[in-house]
Formats: sequence, structure tokens, C-alpha cells
Amino acid sequence: MKYWHETLAVAHRILIELGRRRRSLIFWTIFPVAVLLLNGFIYAERAKENLSFQEAFERAAPATLVGAALFFSCLGGSVATVVAEREHRTLRRLFLSPLSGTSYFLGIFVAHLAIALGQTFLIGAIAASLGAQFRGSLPLGGLIILLSILFYVGVGFILGTQFARRTEDVNALVATFGVPLLILGGAFVPAFIFPQSLLNLAQYNPIYHMNEALTQVAADGKSFSEISVHLWVLLSFALAMIGMGWISYRRMLNVERQL
Repeated sequence: MKYWHETLAVAHRILIELGRRRRSLIFWTIFPVAVLLLNGFIYAERAKENLSFQEAFERAAPATLVGAALFFSCLGGSVATVVAEREHRTLRRLFLSPLSGTSYFLGIFVAHLAIALGQTFLIGAIAASLGAQFRGSLPLGGLIILLSILFYVGVGFILGTQFARRTEDVNALVATFGVPLLILGGAFVPAFIFPQSLLNLAQYNPIYHMNEALTQVAADGKSFSEISVHLWVLLSFALAMIGMGWISYRRMLNVERQL
């Protein structure tokens, strides 16, 4: 119970601070909506002989959610949170309090999980208003979203603890690392228009597997066994990034104690 209460307290504080910076929340709302509309109209135009307008948005919504919205809120947001906490000396105060480092790590994850759930509801509501339907298993879709969040937050901890030192570093770091992966993962342009060489390269991109898995569940109603390859790849990446993120976080704490 101690870890649970501490985790919720950390998450609550982070969410309150984000709420005070309303500009960031507004941008995190506008960005995925804009990408959803762009992707939806691209799908509808490029595949108008095979897909209806509603079906186009059924395929655009998953790619927008896991490939774009969660990337910037969970990866970019966790990098920004870690860097800001270091700059504000919050970690130094942590050493003087009974709050455990584990609870602090989990609290950041829970805070960005809450933001991700809000974005999921937003994207789903807009897609539904345009006629899209979720055709597959909701628990399976939730599992894919959860694994995507784990991957992004884990990578965010790695980047935030090892590579970013100041707030000014965050945007350049996220853009340099993330934008090529987002494009190759099918977040901004549909993967079906990729040449074969890029499709072969995309097999090593976890964002591509997020998009494909959630799209196949949401738009095609496929089962666990039918998307098992995507799920196992995504699970492997998620566990690896969370593990490496935890190691990076503990290493950062040791460095901060010595300063």
C-alpha cells in the first residue's frame, strides 16, 4: 500500500503541473486530431475503390493513436518530465523524503498512462463520430495500447536520463530520434503506399508493429493468434525498453546523489 499511495501522489502532482501548463495539453489535443483527419482523408482518397469513408477512418484512427498521439505524450512527455525534474532539483529533494525511487518511477508512468487514456478516448470519439467502428476485441486492443505506452515511457526514461540535460534538448532529441521512426511506422502516411524496401525495413520498427496490430484488431476484427507476430515483437520491445529505462533511471539517481 505504501508504494501505491506514493505512486498515486507522484502521478497526481505531475498531472496538476501539466494542467497548469494548459498550452501543452491543448497542443496534445490538436495534434492527434489533425493527424487523424489527414490520415483519414489520405486513406479515403488512395483506397476509395476498396474502402468507404467510414472504413478509411477505422484504419486511420489506430495509426494516429499509437503512432502519433502516444508518441508525443508518452515518449516526449516523459522525457520532458524527467529533464524538468532534474532542472528543478526535485530529485535532490526526493533523497531527503521518505518517498522511494520506485514510486517516483511508477508515478511518472501512471501520469502519462492517464494522459494516454484521455487521448485514446478523444481519438476514438472523433473517429466514431465520423462513422468508424471498433470491430475487434476491446481487451486485445487495450493490451496493444498498454504495450505501446510501456515502450514509449521506457524509451522516454532512457533519453531523458542519459541524453537530455536541459529542457532545450528535449525537442531536438525527440525529433531526431522519433520522426524517422514515426514516418517509417506509418503514423503520418499509410504503410500500404511504402515501397517494398521500406516495408522490409519497417519490420524492425516497433511503431510499425503497434500500428499494424491495432489496425488489424480495430478495423479487421482479427484475433490474438492472427496478430501474434506483431504482439510478440511489441512485447519484446516494451519489456526491453522498460528494463533499460529502469536501469537508466537508477543510474541517474546514483549520479544525482554524488553531485
